[in-house]
Amino acid sequence: MTKMNHRRNKRVGAITAVVALALGAGLPANADNGTDTEKLREAVTADGIYNHLEQLQKIANDNGGNRAGATEGYEAGAEYIESELEDAGYDPVRQYFDYQQFIEHTPSELAQVSPTEKTYVNGTDFTTMEYSGAGDVTAAVTAVDVNFADPAASTSGCEAADFEGFTPGNIALIQRGTCTFGVKAQLAANAEASAVIIFNQGNGDDRSGLLNGTLGEAVAIPTVGTTFAVGQDLAKDPATTASVTVDAEVKDSTTFNILADTDGRADRTVVVGAHLDSVAEGPGINDNGSGSAAILETAIQMAEMYKDEDGPRNRVRFAFWGAEESGLVGSTYYVSQLSKEEIKQHALNLNFDMVGSTNFVRFVYDGDGDAFGQVGPNGSAHIEHVFNDYFTSQGLASAPTAFDGRSDYAAFIANGIPAGGLFTGAEGEKTAKEAEKFGGMEGEAYDPCYHQACDDIENVSMTALDEMSDAIAHTTLTFAETTSAVNGTAKGGSNTGTADMKFKGNAAQK
Repeated sequence: MTKMNHRRNKRVGAITAVVALALGAGLPANADNGTDTEKLREAVTADGIYNHLEQLQKIANDNGGNRAGATEGYEAGAEYIESELEDAGYDPVRQYFDYQQFIEHTPSELAQVSPTEKTYVNGTDFTTMEYSGAGDVTAAVTAVDVNFADPAASTSGCEAADFEGFTPGNIALIQRGTCTFGVKAQLAANAEASAVIIFNQGNGDDRSGLLNGTLGEAVAIPTVGTTFAVGQDLAKDPATTASVTVDAEVKDSTTFNILADTDGRADRTVVVGAHLDSVAEGPGINDNGSGSAAILETAIQMAEMYKDEDGPRNRVRFAFWGAEESGLVGSTYYVSQLSKEEIKQHALNLNFDMVGSTNFVRFVYDGDGDAFGQVGPNGSAHIEHVFNDYFTSQGLASAPTAFDGRSDYAAFIANGIPAGGLFTGAEGEKTAKEAEKFGGMEGEAYDPCYHQACDDIENVSMTALDEMSDAIAHTTLTFAETTSAVNGTAKGGSNTGTADMKFKGNAAQK
């Protein structure tokens, strides 16, 4: 074999040439023909991944502390990825796209002014909602249809009728639940609120802590998310006043995905993806340096494994997505450029977003929907089973995680392409059962530095990197070599009965 796509004139200007796929016959649904993955698993090591993470950390240090989309840090991180891929024999291609980028210039502020003076802590008690408007507001707080008696039933701020009698100029205090944050904030703006505070719902561990989400698109007034406790605090007294300050803007920007292919059948393309951008708040070493570094090392070691022989049976496309933190923009753009025929030639998508959390759980996306009722396209269940069977073979426990629209698989699923992947946890808190099953600290976040400056080189578990990267290598090679790849829907369109894959935000949008 020539090394992976050795200089095959891949650097082309037209995006259709980047993503075009050879056409082929439909493929049967089973996909595990007993591929021996031991050699690749042994080659893909936690130390090798950590070496890449050190470089990403250095790049963040040299570029304002982050690798956010459309920044010099992102460009430098991309150049490192491309250099490593080229050294391994790939011909990486940039796929450019335009998008609206949310930029926060200084940290937001939130305080209760009366009846008690209290300053809330950014990153602990509250955070800016992505795509918030800018402003410096001090005004009375009005609770909008909040439900403390039965938080799970909250529909706060989801209908225009919720704002009947709302005093223009007041700050709208809204509870999470039912509809998207963007709907809540826009309805508040329509009611002439001066600012919006959306607090977590209060029904369960994952709906009580800091609410860190996105509005999906720009809203004109300052909007922050808070813990359930802050919401209770601000709602206690109808005479409460508060101040909200957000210094941010939304601007038109351009960034790119990086795509690199192996040899193999183009009509059975396996897309192995991870987002390369960080949030602006920190270097993003776990989120998502860990996923990017893991698939980079897998790509490098696959090239080495095949250097003296034919490549894998099926083409593997390693994808490093841009602007994920702005709403899954890069992966959504990639899928949007595919024709229906090209969609059909995508066998599946494997997604790896955070695989090194320090208080980790070995989460596998729930492709068959038996745990969360959100079913992936035909073939997703099989991907889930390949991951679970691998962990079982290693004597390691795993647990399902929902297809909730929070990561780059969303556009693939929405277009009928089966998907699966791994996740070690973000801001959610580890339960007692999970601590008993996986170890770690009950009641603590899976990643205590999620979307913070402390998501640095110290914020990764070598154990998690080792175990998850072995599963990544195993599953990537399994689907690269299968004689009967998983395929999506016959028409290459969305499956009926799948979950709504609209981006749910860095924390779930609803």
